[in-house]
Amino acid sequence: MKNNLFKIYILAFFLLTDFILFAQPGDDDGGGGLEGNDPPPAPINGKLIWLGVAAVLFAFYTFRKRKIA
Repeated sequence: MKNNLFKIYILAFFLLTDFILFAQPGDDDGGGGLEGNDPPPAPINGKLIWLGVAAVLFAFYTFRKRKIA
């Protein structure tokens, strides 16, 4: 049970670290207006390479599992 709980904690840490690392601090100047200098949007393709690597590994694992069974 401890091993499974540890794996869940590690998985949650890696999934939620992305939110913490890329969070942008807010500028609280008290203006409250909608016009202003907006920060540039976050790049979407930052993690696409890792997603592709994970997809290839998952496909390899799935095909190999089917071949054995």
